[in-house]
Amino acid sequence: MQDDPAEFVEFATAASGSLFRTALLLCGDWHLAEDLVQTTLAKTYRSWWRVRRASSPAAYARSILVRSYLSQRRLRGSRELSWQAVPDRSEPDPDLALRVTLLAALASLRARDRAVLVLRYWEDMSVAETAAELHLTEGAVRNRAMRALAALRDVLGDDQEVSREHRHG
Repeated sequence: MQDDPAEFVEFATAASGSLFRTALLLCGDWHLAEDLVQTTLAKTYRSWWRVRRASSPAAYARSILVRSYLSQRRLRGSRELSWQAVPDRSEPDPDLALRVTLLAALASLRARDRAVLVLRYWEDMSVAETAAELHLTEGAVRNRAMRALAALRDVLGDDQEVSREHRHG
C-alpha cells in the first residue's frame, strides 16, 4: 500500500501547521480542529499513492480537510459551538479581541459560506480555485462571498475603530 512511509511522515510534519490553521478558522474550536487535521491526515495517508503524484499534495490535503469539515457539519445535528476560556486579563490585547470577535462572527455563518471566506481570504485562493475546491461555480463563490461578508458586517456592525485597527495593526 505504501512505498515509503517516511515520505508521508515528512509531508504530514510540513503540512500539519497550515492544515491546523485552516481547520481552526473553519470550525472555531481548537480540539475540533485537531480532530479534523487528524482525520485529514488519515485520509491522506490512505490515498498517499495518489496524493503524492498530485501537482500540489498540500492543496490536495487541504481539499480533503475542507470536504471533511463540510461533511461533518452536514452530519452534526446541533449547532453546538464550544470556545476555550479567554485568559483573565483586565485589558485584553486588541489583536486577541479582534481575533475572538472575527472567529465568533465566522462561527455564525453557514458551513459552506464560512468555507468560501476562509479559502478566499485567509488562504488567498482565487475565485476559480475556491470554486474548484468546493465544487461550486465561480458565480456561486462570488455570491456566497458577497452574502457572507454582508452577514459578517451585520454581526460586526460598523465599528470604524475595529476596521481602522485591523487595517493598520
